[in-house]
This record gives sequence, C-alpha cells and structure tokens, in this order.
Amino acid sequence: MQEKIKNLIHDVEGFIPSTEEQLEEFRLKYLSKKGILSDLFLEMKEASPEQKKDLGKILNELKNKAEEKYASFKESLEGSKLEVATDMDLTLPSSSYLGSRHPISIVRNEIVEIFSRIGFTVSEGPEIEDDWHNFSALNFPEEHPARDMQDTFFIQKDPDIALRTHTSSVQVRVMESSQPPIRTISPGRVFRNEAISARAHCIFHQVEGLCIDEDISFADLKQTLLYFAREMFGEDTKIRLRPSYFPFTEPSAEMDISCTLCGGKGCNICKYTGWTEIMGCGMVDPNVLKNCHINPLIYTGFAFGMGIERITMLKYQINDLRIYFENDIRFLRQFSGMI
Repeated sequence: MQEKIKNLIHDVEGFIPSTEEQLEEFRLKYLSKKGILSDLFLEMKEASPEQKKDLGKILNELKNKAEEKYASFKESLEGSKLEVATDMDLTLPSSSYLGSRHPISIVRNEIVEIFSRIGFTVSEGPEIEDDWHNFSALNFPEEHPARDMQDTFFIQKDPDIALRTHTSSVQVRVMESSQPPIRTISPGRVFRNEAISARAHCIFHQVEGLCIDEDISFADLKQTLLYFAREMFGEDTKIRLRPSYFPFTEPSAEMDISCTLCGGKGCNICKYTGWTEIMGCGMVDPNVLKNCHINPLIYTGFAFGMGIERITMLKYQINDLRIYFENDIRFLRQFSGMI
C-alpha cells in the first residue's frame, strides 16, 4: 500500500492541467468523497496499529500535495480566464455617481449609535406576530377599545396571527427570555392598515426602547430622552413632555422637541407652536412586567417609541413620507456619501 501511495504522490507532483475541465477531473479523482484519498483512508483502518503510523504520515502527504496542486492551478486558471474576457468597450464613460444608503437606514443607524453610547443593546424579532406578543402581554385586554388605536393586518383572517403593529412585541420577547437589568432598543418595520398620504403609510419603521432595573424613575426616562434629542438634533434642542395614554405604560407621555426649522419661534412646520411631537413614552405598567414574569415589586422601568420616518422628516426637512418608498434616484442621490 505504501508503494501505491508513493506512486500516486509522484503522479500528483507531475500533474499540470491546461484547462479547468482537466483540473476538475483531478479534483474528482483525488479529493471528492468517492475519490482515491477517501478509499485509501478507509483501507488504512484495516491495517495493523504498527502500520497505521507510517501509512497515516504518507497519506497526509498525498492529501496535502493534491490540495496544494488543486488550489494553485485553480487560481491561475481562473486568472487567465479573467484576462481573456476583455470583450468590453473601455471607451464608454463610467458612472460618476456614488451609491448611498437610504435616508431611513442612515437615521436608523444614527439612532442605534446614539443609544449604544449609553449602554442600550439592539434586539430584533419577527414581523409576523401572535396576539400575545403584539397585544395581550402589553396590557391590551381582549375586546378592549385600546386595540382600535392600531388598525391591524391579520394573516388569513386569523385573529391570533398578524403583521406586528409596533416593535413593542420584541420587548415582550426580551423580557420573557431575560431578567433585569435590561436596556435595549428594538428597531424594525411595522404595519398598520392606514390610508397612504403625505403624513401616513401602511408600512413604516420604529425604534422602541426599554430599560428595566431597580429604582428606575421617570427622571431617568426624561434624562435619557433629553440626551437623545440633543445628540440627534443639536445641543440647543429642548424637550417637552405632555400627559398621554398608552395601555402598556403608566404614567404615559408624548414628547415634543423645539422645532428644528424655526428654533421654537413658530412656523408652518410646527403649526406656529414652536414644538413638534416625535415619540410616546412612559413608565412600564406593572401588569406588563407581571405578564413577562418580572416582579414589579422589585423592578421598575421605562419605555419609549418613535417613528424613524418622522425623525428623518424633521432632520432633513422632508414634507412627504411617500417619497421614502418611491426609490426616486434624484431623491436618493442627495444622501450620497452618508453612512
């Protein structure tokens, strides 16, 4: 058997393919599952323990030489093939436009980066959700009028399966699978059965945040959101919190920022109030913590959620969100070079 292997090593060393077909035949002969090497390794199992040491050494030498031969000629043959393929008109002008990320992706990445500086991790989940994660665990009782706040796309008329209406469903999954301290944001695409207009769409993107630990207060929520607003819109940005209602937070609030266009003086964008609303927020309702097996007597937390399209409109002064989905190259080229 050793003499047979030595002869094969000699054949491998002398092999010089001139085409890719010949190289492929070499691979099949030596390196495939049904090739010579596989058969030889099977034969070696029947050898005596004393023979196995020498056979293993010379077999590995054959294997290494076959692999090196195949790799070296594969690279050279492919390179020569590329050199031949020059049937192109080199006088044609090249494109002078740089590619760009979509503005939604640019702002999403910026939001994630801002919150990552203060310890928030990113969590993601499925876009098709069950009733528990999308509604019930978030304190939406069955037949509760709060469910009408979000017009839902159900899957095949199944009331228990739907396209998620918010990324809060991801937060439920995080709370179910881990224990505090929790500090995470959940960016993603969501769906609501709404008429498409300059201010609304049936598909849009959200970033929702969740922080749960001992002694978390509304003051922690306010400072976190003030930090975000100033990092995103500038250090002179002011925030305002107005009482509101959400089934999964108590107390709840809407957050406004001083208008980025007029600086709070009043313009048609902010309807001459000096403020524009960007997100909802609040302290996590104890019932939500109970539903996710977290003790509300020990832990408290806050949550917030914002639409990425809304933030992008304010940041880049875009007045019609339908343009985000039209892939108009004239619009997208404005964001060339941004990351």
